Amino acid sequence: MAAKRGTDEMRDRVVLGEFGVRNVHTTDFPGNYPGYEDAWDRRRFEEAFRVDIIREEEGALEFDMVGIDAAIANAFRRILLAEVPTMAVEKVFVYNNTSIVQDEILAHRLGLIPIRADPRLFEYRNQEAHAILPFPGDEEGTEIDTLQFQLKIKCSRNPQAAKESSDPNELYFNHKVYSKHMIWVPLGNQTDLFPDADFRPVHDDILIALLRPGQEIDVLMHCVKGIGKDHAKFSPVATASYRLLPDITLLQPIEDEAAEMLQKCFSPGVIEIQNIKGKKVARVANARLDTFSREVFRHEGLKNLVRLARVRNHYIFSVESTGILPPDVLVSEAIKILMGKCQRFLNELDSVPME
Repeated sequence: MAAKRGTDEMRDRVVLGEFGVRNVHTTDFPGNYPGYEDAWDRRRFEEAFRVDIIREEEGALEFDMVGIDAAIANAFRRILLAEVPTMAVEKVFVYNNTSIVQDEILAHRLGLIPIRADPRLFEYRNQEAHAILPFPGDEEGTEIDTLQFQLKIKCSRNPQAAKESSDPNELYFNHKVYSKHMIWVPLGNQTDLFPDADFRPVHDDILIALLRPGQEIDVLMHCVKGIGKDHAKFSPVATASYRLLPDITLLQPIEDEAAEMLQKCFSPGVIEIQNIKGKKVARVANARLDTFSREVFRHEGLKNLVRLARVRNHYIFSVESTGILPPDVLVSEAIKILMGKCQRFLNELDSVPME
Protein backbone atom coordinates (compact mmCIF):
# COMPACT_ATOMS: atom_id res chain seq x y z
CA MET A 1 0.00 0.00 0.00
CA ALA A 2 2.84 2.39 0.86
CA ALA A 3 4.48 1.60 -2.47
CA LYS A 4 1.22 2.39 -4.28
CA ARG A 5 0.89 5.71 -2.45
CA GLY A 6 4.44 6.57 -3.43
CA THR A 7 3.70 5.71 -7.06
CA ASP A 8 0.49 7.76 -7.05
CA GLU A 9 2.37 10.74 -5.63
CA MET A 10 5.03 10.42 -8.31
CA ARG A 11 2.37 10.32 -11.02
CA ASP A 12 0.01 13.00 -9.72
CA ARG A 13 2.02 15.49 -7.65
CA VAL A 14 4.98 17.81 -8.10
CA VAL A 15 6.52 17.93 -4.62
CA LEU A 16 8.36 21.00 -3.35
CA GLY A 17 11.18 20.32 -0.92
CA GLU A 18 13.49 22.57 1.04
CA PHE A 19 16.27 22.43 -1.54
CA GLY A 20 14.59 21.19 -4.69
CA VAL A 21 11.50 20.01 -6.55
CA ARG A 22 10.64 16.32 -7.10
CA ASN A 23 8.52 14.56 -9.72
CA VAL A 24 8.89 17.38 -12.21
CA HIS A 25 8.63 15.30 -15.37
CA THR A 26 5.53 13.51 -16.63
CA THR A 27 6.01 9.76 -16.20
CA ASP A 28 2.54 8.27 -16.76
CA PHE A 29 3.20 6.98 -20.26
CA PRO A 30 2.12 3.45 -21.33
CA GLY A 31 4.05 0.60 -19.74
CA ASN A 32 5.98 2.70 -17.24
CA TYR A 33 4.01 1.60 -14.18
CA PRO A 34 2.87 -2.05 -13.78
CA GLY A 35 -0.83 -2.27 -13.01
CA TYR A 36 -1.69 1.13 -14.48
CA GLU A 37 -3.48 1.56 -17.80
CA ASP A 38 -1.90 4.71 -19.22
CA ALA A 39 -2.65 4.23 -22.90
CA TRP A 40 -4.56 7.29 -24.14
CA ASP A 41 -8.28 6.70 -24.23
CA ARG A 42 -10.74 9.24 -25.57
CA ARG A 43 -13.58 8.27 -23.28
CA ARG A 44 -11.38 8.41 -20.18
CA PHE A 45 -9.99 11.78 -21.26
CA GLU A 46 -13.47 13.24 -21.81
CA GLU A 47 -14.55 12.08 -18.35
CA ALA A 48 -11.52 13.59 -16.64
CA PHE A 49 -11.19 16.83 -18.60
CA ARG A 50 -13.07 19.93 -17.47
CA VAL A 51 -12.86 23.71 -17.54
CA ASP A 52 -14.12 25.68 -14.52
CA ILE A 53 -14.59 29.46 -14.66
CA ILE A 54 -13.40 30.85 -11.33
CA ARG A 55 -13.46 34.61 -11.82
CA GLU A 56 -14.61 36.74 -14.74
CA GLU A 57 -14.22 40.51 -14.82
CA GLU A 58 -14.31 43.12 -17.55
CA GLY A 59 -10.69 42.65 -18.58
CA ALA A 60 -9.57 39.54 -16.72
CA LEU A 61 -10.50 35.88 -16.60
CA GLU A 62 -9.35 33.13 -14.25
CA PHE A 63 -10.28 29.55 -15.02
CA ASP A 64 -9.13 26.03 -14.23
CA MET A 65 -8.23 23.55 -16.94
CA VAL A 66 -8.09 20.05 -15.47
CA GLY A 67 -7.00 16.77 -16.99
CA ILE A 68 -4.46 17.87 -19.61
CA ASP A 69 -0.71 17.59 -20.06
CA ALA A 70 1.71 20.49 -19.60
CA ALA A 71 2.47 20.53 -23.33
CA ILE A 72 -1.17 21.28 -24.19
CA ALA A 73 -1.47 23.91 -21.46
CA ASN A 74 1.68 25.66 -22.65
CA ALA A 75 0.59 25.51 -26.30
CA PHE A 76 -2.67 27.19 -25.30
CA ARG A 77 -0.79 29.90 -23.40
CA ARG A 78 1.56 30.57 -26.32
CA ILE A 79 -1.35 30.83 -28.76
CA LEU A 80 -2.97 33.45 -26.52
CA LEU A 81 0.25 35.44 -26.47
CA ALA A 82 1.37 35.17 -30.06
CA GLU A 83 -1.26 33.83 -32.47
CA VAL A 84 -4.62 35.44 -31.71
CA PRO A 85 -4.76 38.39 -34.16
CA THR A 86 -5.53 42.04 -33.36
CA MET A 87 -5.45 45.40 -35.14
CA ALA A 88 -2.51 47.75 -34.47
CA VAL A 89 -0.82 50.75 -36.06
CA GLU A 90 1.64 49.48 -38.67
CA LYS A 91 2.38 52.53 -40.83
CA VAL A 92 2.66 56.16 -39.75
CA PHE A 93 2.73 58.90 -42.39
CA VAL A 94 4.31 61.97 -40.77
CA TYR A 95 3.20 65.20 -42.45
CA ASN A 96 4.45 67.47 -39.68
CA ASN A 97 6.11 66.82 -36.36
CA THR A 98 7.77 69.74 -34.59
CA SER A 99 7.61 68.17 -31.13
CA ILE A 100 10.74 67.02 -29.31
CA VAL A 101 9.73 63.39 -29.96
CA GLN A 102 11.57 62.03 -32.98
CA ASP A 103 9.48 60.63 -35.83
CA GLU A 104 10.68 57.05 -35.22
CA ILE A 105 9.92 57.18 -31.50
CA LEU A 106 6.53 58.72 -32.15
CA ALA A 107 5.67 55.97 -34.63
CA HIS A 108 6.79 53.34 -32.14
CA ARG A 109 4.65 54.83 -29.38
CA LEU A 110 1.62 54.98 -31.65
CA GLY A 111 2.11 51.35 -32.64
CA LEU A 112 1.89 50.18 -29.04
CA ILE A 113 -1.49 51.84 -28.38
CA PRO A 114 -4.20 49.12 -28.31
CA ILE A 115 -6.98 49.80 -30.83
CA ARG A 116 -10.56 48.82 -30.02
CA ALA A 117 -11.43 47.06 -33.27
CA ASP A 118 -12.61 43.47 -33.72
CA PRO A 119 -9.95 41.81 -35.91
CA ARG A 120 -12.47 39.21 -37.05
CA LEU A 121 -14.06 41.92 -39.21
CA PHE A 122 -10.88 42.40 -41.25
CA GLU A 123 -8.55 40.46 -43.51
CA TYR A 124 -4.76 40.36 -43.43
CA ARG A 125 -3.10 42.95 -45.64
CA ASN A 126 -2.28 41.19 -48.92
CA GLN A 127 -3.20 37.77 -47.56
CA GLU A 128 -1.43 35.80 -50.30
CA ALA A 129 1.89 37.49 -49.60
CA HIS A 130 1.28 37.29 -45.86
CA ALA A 131 2.38 33.67 -45.89
CA ILE A 132 5.84 34.80 -47.02
CA LEU A 133 6.25 38.18 -45.32
CA PRO A 134 3.92 39.69 -42.70
CA PHE A 135 3.39 43.07 -44.36
CA PRO A 136 5.17 43.18 -47.72
CA GLY A 137 5.46 46.21 -49.95
CA ASP A 138 3.84 49.59 -49.64
CA GLU A 139 0.49 48.70 -51.17
CA GLU A 140 -2.46 50.92 -50.33
CA GLY A 141 -4.86 49.71 -47.68
CA THR A 142 -8.48 48.92 -48.45
CA GLU A 143 -11.65 48.98 -46.41
CA ILE A 144 -11.40 45.26 -45.70
CA ASP A 145 -7.85 45.19 -44.37
CA THR A 146 -6.98 48.65 -43.01
CA LEU A 147 -8.19 51.14 -40.42
CA GLN A 148 -7.07 54.74 -40.80
CA PHE A 149 -6.58 57.19 -37.93
CA GLN A 150 -5.52 60.81 -37.96
CA LEU A 151 -3.70 62.68 -35.21
CA LYS A 152 -3.60 66.43 -35.80
CA ILE A 153 -2.98 68.75 -32.88
CA LYS A 154 -1.20 72.06 -32.23
CA CYS A 155 -0.22 73.69 -28.95
CA SER A 156 -0.99 77.36 -28.29
CA ARG A 157 -0.87 79.80 -25.38
CA ASN A 158 -3.85 80.54 -23.19
CA PRO A 159 -4.37 84.31 -23.31
CA GLN A 160 -6.54 84.14 -20.18
CA ALA A 161 -3.84 82.52 -18.02
CA ALA A 162 -2.67 84.40 -14.93
CA LYS A 163 0.71 86.10 -15.39
CA GLU A 164 2.18 84.61 -12.23
CA SER A 165 1.04 81.08 -13.13
CA SER A 166 3.65 78.39 -13.86
CA ASP A 167 1.21 75.52 -14.37
CA PRO A 168 1.33 74.23 -17.99
CA ASN A 169 -2.31 73.17 -17.69
CA GLU A 170 -3.23 76.86 -17.25
CA LEU A 171 -0.64 78.37 -19.58
CA TYR A 172 -1.20 76.26 -22.70
CA PHE A 173 -3.91 74.66 -24.80
CA ASN A 174 -3.33 71.12 -26.18
CA HIS A 175 0.09 70.77 -24.55
CA LYS A 176 -0.58 67.11 -23.81
CA VAL A 177 -1.22 64.77 -26.71
CA TYR A 178 -3.37 61.84 -25.65
CA SER A 179 -4.65 58.76 -27.44
CA LYS A 180 -8.13 60.32 -27.39
CA HIS A 181 -6.89 62.73 -30.07
CA MET A 182 -6.60 59.83 -32.54
CA ILE A 183 -9.64 60.10 -34.82
CA TRP A 184 -10.90 57.31 -37.08
CA VAL A 185 -11.01 58.33 -40.76
CA PRO A 186 -13.13 55.81 -42.76
CA LEU A 187 -11.54 54.28 -45.84
CA GLY A 188 -13.64 53.56 -48.91
CA ASN A 189 -17.11 52.41 -47.89
CA GLN A 190 -16.24 51.59 -44.27
CA THR A 191 -19.01 53.94 -43.11
CA ASP A 192 -21.50 51.60 -44.80
CA LEU A 193 -19.68 48.41 -43.81
CA PHE A 194 -19.50 49.38 -40.13
CA PRO A 195 -22.43 51.73 -39.48
CA ASP A 196 -22.35 51.18 -35.71
CA ALA A 197 -18.58 50.95 -35.36
CA ASP A 198 -16.70 52.92 -32.75
CA PHE A 199 -13.10 52.35 -33.75
CA ARG A 200 -10.80 54.12 -31.31
CA PRO A 201 -7.96 53.49 -28.85
CA VAL A 202 -8.93 51.27 -25.93
CA HIS A 203 -7.84 53.94 -23.44
CA ASP A 204 -8.30 57.66 -24.00
CA ASP A 205 -5.68 58.79 -21.50
CA ILE A 206 -2.47 57.30 -22.93
CA LEU A 207 0.06 60.14 -23.09
CA ILE A 208 1.78 60.27 -26.47
CA ALA A 209 3.81 63.49 -26.35
CA LEU A 210 4.18 66.90 -24.68
CA LEU A 211 4.01 70.09 -26.74
CA ARG A 212 4.84 73.73 -26.25
CA PRO A 213 3.37 76.76 -28.10
CA GLY A 214 4.04 76.57 -31.84
CA GLN A 215 4.75 72.82 -31.83
CA GLU A 216 2.38 70.50 -33.63
CA ILE A 217 1.88 66.90 -34.72
CA ASP A 218 0.12 65.94 -37.92
CA VAL A 219 0.25 62.23 -38.77
CA LEU A 220 -1.89 59.64 -40.54
CA MET A 221 -1.87 56.05 -39.28
CA HIS A 222 -2.76 52.76 -40.95
CA CYS A 223 -3.82 49.91 -38.65
CA VAL A 224 -3.59 46.38 -40.00
CA LYS A 225 -4.30 42.89 -38.75
CA GLY A 226 -1.38 40.93 -37.31
CA ILE A 227 -0.28 38.48 -34.63
CA GLY A 228 2.06 38.75 -31.67
CA LYS A 229 4.51 36.38 -33.34
CA ASP A 230 5.20 39.16 -35.87
CA HIS A 231 5.37 41.99 -33.31
CA ALA A 232 4.46 42.33 -29.64
CA LYS A 233 2.10 45.23 -30.42
CA PHE A 234 -0.35 42.70 -31.91
CA SER A 235 -0.50 40.58 -28.74
CA PRO A 236 -4.10 40.71 -27.43
CA VAL A 237 -3.20 40.03 -23.80
CA ALA A 238 -1.35 42.01 -21.18
CA THR A 239 -0.55 38.69 -19.56
CA ALA A 240 -1.51 35.05 -20.06
CA SER A 241 -0.08 32.63 -17.54
CA TYR A 242 -0.84 29.43 -15.70
CA ARG A 243 0.25 27.73 -12.51
CA LEU A 244 -0.38 24.33 -11.00
CA LEU A 245 -2.98 24.03 -8.25
CA PRO A 246 -1.24 24.08 -4.83
CA ASP A 247 -1.76 21.07 -2.55
CA ILE A 248 -0.80 21.57 1.11
CA THR A 249 -0.95 18.64 3.54
CA LEU A 250 -0.44 18.83 7.30
CA LEU A 251 1.28 15.58 8.24
CA GLN A 252 0.23 15.82 11.91
CA PRO A 253 -1.83 18.16 14.12
CA ILE A 254 -0.23 21.57 14.64
CA GLU A 255 -1.46 23.46 17.69
CA ASP A 256 -1.14 26.68 19.70
CA GLU A 257 2.00 28.75 19.04
CA ALA A 258 3.13 26.41 16.26
CA ALA A 259 -0.25 26.87 14.57
CA GLU A 260 0.09 30.67 14.67
CA MET A 261 3.63 30.47 13.31
CA LEU A 262 2.44 28.15 10.51
CA GLN A 263 -0.29 30.62 9.56
CA LYS A 264 2.30 33.39 9.13
CA CYS A 265 4.36 31.19 6.79
CA PHE A 266 1.65 31.17 4.10
CA SER A 267 -0.32 33.72 2.13
CA PRO A 268 -3.38 35.21 3.86
CA GLY A 269 -6.35 32.86 3.80
CA VAL A 270 -4.38 29.65 3.23
CA ILE A 271 -4.18 28.49 6.84
CA GLU A 272 -6.94 29.11 9.36
CA ILE A 273 -6.86 28.49 13.09
CA GLN A 274 -9.75 26.75 14.78
CA ASN A 275 -10.48 26.57 18.48
CA ILE A 276 -11.02 22.92 19.35
CA LYS A 277 -11.44 21.98 23.02
CA GLY A 278 -9.57 25.07 24.13
CA LYS A 279 -6.65 24.54 21.75
CA LYS A 280 -5.70 26.48 18.67
CA VAL A 281 -5.49 23.98 15.82
CA ALA A 282 -4.27 24.81 12.30
CA ARG A 283 -6.03 23.56 9.21
CA VAL A 284 -5.66 24.20 5.48
CA ALA A 285 -8.53 26.53 4.49
CA ASN A 286 -7.72 27.39 0.86
CA ALA A 287 -4.46 26.10 -0.60
CA ARG A 288 -5.27 27.77 -3.94
CA LEU A 289 -4.33 31.19 -2.52
CA ASP A 290 -0.75 30.23 -1.74
CA THR A 291 2.22 31.37 -3.81
CA PHE A 292 4.59 28.72 -2.37
CA SER A 293 7.29 30.95 -0.95
CA ARG A 294 8.43 27.87 1.05
CA GLU A 295 8.84 30.09 4.10
CA VAL A 296 7.80 27.12 6.26
CA PHE A 297 11.10 25.37 5.50
CA ARG A 298 12.99 28.07 7.41
CA HIS A 299 11.47 26.87 10.67
CA GLU A 300 12.99 23.71 12.12
CA GLY A 301 9.90 22.88 14.17
CA LEU A 302 7.55 23.10 11.18
CA LYS A 303 9.35 22.01 8.04
CA ASN A 304 8.83 18.28 8.68
CA LEU A 305 5.15 18.71 9.54
CA VAL A 306 3.99 20.01 6.17
CA ARG A 307 4.07 18.63 2.64
CA LEU A 308 3.97 21.14 -0.20
CA ALA A 309 2.95 19.89 -3.63
CA ARG A 310 1.17 20.88 -6.79
CA VAL A 311 -1.45 18.87 -8.67
CA ARG A 312 0.23 17.85 -11.90
CA ASN A 313 -2.75 18.07 -14.28
CA HIS A 314 -4.68 20.96 -12.71
CA TYR A 315 -3.80 24.30 -14.34
CA ILE A 316 -4.97 27.67 -13.06
CA PHE A 317 -5.03 30.06 -16.02
CA SER A 318 -5.03 33.84 -15.68
CA VAL A 319 -5.81 35.86 -18.80
CA GLU A 320 -5.70 39.66 -18.75
CA SER A 321 -6.85 41.36 -21.95
CA THR A 322 -5.44 44.62 -23.29
CA GLY A 323 -9.07 45.63 -23.86
CA ILE A 324 -9.25 44.98 -27.59
CA LEU A 325 -11.39 41.88 -27.07
CA PRO A 326 -12.94 40.47 -23.88
CA PRO A 327 -10.86 37.68 -22.28
CA ASP A 328 -13.57 35.05 -22.82
CA VAL A 329 -13.52 35.82 -26.56
CA LEU A 330 -9.72 35.56 -26.59
CA VAL A 331 -9.89 32.13 -24.96
CA SER A 332 -12.52 31.01 -27.48
CA GLU A 333 -10.39 32.24 -30.40
CA ALA A 334 -7.30 30.50 -28.99
CA ILE A 335 -9.22 27.23 -28.79
CA LYS A 336 -10.27 27.60 -32.44
CA ILE A 337 -6.65 28.22 -33.47
CA LEU A 338 -5.47 25.16 -31.50
CA MET A 339 -8.17 23.05 -33.13
CA GLY A 340 -7.04 24.33 -36.54
CA LYS A 341 -3.46 23.33 -35.80
CA CYS A 342 -4.59 19.84 -34.81
CA GLN A 343 -6.65 19.49 -37.97
CA ARG A 344 -3.74 20.57 -40.17
CA PHE A 345 -1.54 18.00 -38.45
CA LEU A 346 -4.12 15.26 -39.07
CA ASN A 347 -4.37 16.32 -42.71
CA GLU A 348 -0.57 16.10 -43.04
CA LEU A 349 -0.64 12.59 -41.57
CA ASP A 350 -3.34 11.54 -44.02
CA SER A 351 -1.37 12.89 -46.95
CA VAL A 352 1.76 10.85 -46.13
CA PRO A 353 1.88 7.78 -48.37
CA MET A 354 1.91 4.49 -46.48
CA GLU A 355 4.50 1.91 -47.50
